[in-house]
Amino acid sequence: MKERNKTKKIVTLGMLCALSIVLMMSVRFPIFPSAAFLEYEPMDIPLLIAGFHFGPFAGFITVVISSLIQALTVSAGIGGWVGAVMHIISSGMLVVVSSLIYRKNKTISQAVIALIAGVVAMTAIMVPANLVMTTHFYGVPFETVSAMILPVIIPFNLIKAGVNSVLAFFVYKPVSNFIYKSDEAESNVVQNEKA
Repeated sequence: MKERNKTKKIVTLGMLCALSIVLMMSVRFPIFPSAAFLEYEPMDIPLLIAGFHFGPFAGFITVVISSLIQALTVSAGIGGWVGAVMHIISSGMLVVVSSLIYRKNKTISQAVIALIAGVVAMTAIMVPANLVMTTHFYGVPFETVSAMILPVIIPFNLIKAGVNSVLAFFVYKPVSNFIYKSDEAESNVVQNEKA
């Protein structure tokens, strides 16, 4: 039974990763015309669900896997590995901080607090991440990146993380309930087989 639950968890996380990739490939658009390279995509929604349902470690693993797939597909021609690292830093911070806070007390108000903390943490970490990664690996002058912090980078991350967190908040319970019901149905089948 324990082995079956582990397999079920891996399959569910795999499905959430796949959904994350589909969303990333289907919906992509720049928020600020002056920084078209900063694109919104709803990839983090299934990753947040993974973190909320299975915990921060599982959530982080889905972030890493989806980021690597993104680097090999969509971002392959534009410094894929740098994009993967940036995505692991940003989405990893959002998912891990949110799910760490949420797992202590799984209530609606705690979910709101967790998601807000995740949005703030992601936005904060992307300031130094952009100053280091964008200047060193994309060759953008430090002064240019510094000038973009307040008008572009902070608002972009607040909007992206905020929208994805709001959407994750509304779809989490139905998806989580579906996973639980699926687990219960499978458990009943196993018990009937033993009987």
